[in-house]
Parts: sequence; structure tokens; C-alpha cells
Amino acid sequence: MIYLVDLEVPEEVEEELEQSGGVLELKKSIDEEMIEEQSDIYKALSDPLRLKILILLGKQDLCVCLLKDMLDIADSKLSYHLSILRDVGLIEGERKANFVIYRITEKGKRFSP
Repeated sequence: MIYLVDLEVPEEVEEELEQSGGVLELKKSIDEEMIEEQSDIYKALSDPLRLKILILLGKQDLCVCLLKDMLDIADSKLSYHLSILRDVGLIEGERKANFVIYRITEKGKRFSP
């Protein structure tokens, strides 16, 4: 075994690491912005109610009144969950007269079960 950064590393790991440019190159490959965005999306999807909303909107666009009725939740609770999904770009809403109609975005489709 060969030592790397004061750590004992298996030889085959070190060889592969050297071929890919070393520890610094490997560390540079981490896209912090992408990690933060993905983390926010997974946090948004960690709530079962938000997953239900995403599934429903994956099937068809819906107004707030229908979502509220189907999920049997209060306006304020629904508004809170919709805002989280909207803030991470999984859904979008459009006002039509007295209604707000929500739809899943292309990004949301990639994460919808």
C-alpha cells in the first residue's frame, strides 16, 4: 500500500486516482452549486404531502381548490407546501381569473415518482 495525504490507501485506488489527475482534481469535480440545488430538491420531496402534490400535478394541471379538496388540508398548509415546491422549481402556478392553476415543470417531471 502507498501512503497519500498521510492516509494508507490501497494501491489500486491510488493508481486510479493518479490516472484521473489526483486528489485535487477529484475534489474540483464537485459542483457545489449543483449539490446545493439537489439538496434543496430532496428536502422539498422529503415530505409525503409534497410528494402527493407532485404526483397529482404529474397527472394533470390542477387549481388550488381541487388540490385542497383532494388532499383535505387547510389553505395555509397547502400554500406553504406549494411554495416550497415552487421555490425549488418543481411546479409553477399561473393565475387565471380568480384561480391559480398549478402544473409540474420539466424539472419536476424528472423527480416525480
